[in-house]
Amino acid sequence: MSTRAQVRFATREDGVSFSEHPEKIHAQFYVHHDGYPEGLGLQIACSISKDSPNTSFYGEIEHVQDIHTDLDYIYYIWSDYDKSTWISIFQRDVFQDICHECGSELGEYTVESIQPSTCIFVGTPDKLINKYKLNTNEDG
Repeated sequence: MSTRAQVRFATREDGVSFSEHPEKIHAQFYVHHDGYPEGLGLQIACSISKDSPNTSFYGEIEHVQDIHTDLDYIYYIWSDYDKSTWISIFQRDVFQDICHECGSELGEYTVESIQPSTCIFVGTPDKLINKYKLNTNEDG
């Protein structure tokens, strides 16, 4: 089974919380598998962090209004001039084609209609690396 994710790029703005979905994004791409934080999350953080070996990640660049109803995770990469880069990770709470508010089948999908989701991480790339990196020492 694939762990699907979307990576979205947003501008850091005063008054916009990192733990909520922003209203505007500038670009996004879709990743069909390995979208969990220990996989894709680490790849993103390592590619941004100055203190980590550079790793690459892959995905399909798509239009910012494309909607996927089968996502497991949504990532936001927050950046702006003269500000540090932050990452937010949201995990989908429901995986069905039924509106979580009214119970009817969804026709046209919107970002709001595929919610709810839970913010499971907010922080800098280094904090993501420290939280999700695999422990490879002898003690396991």
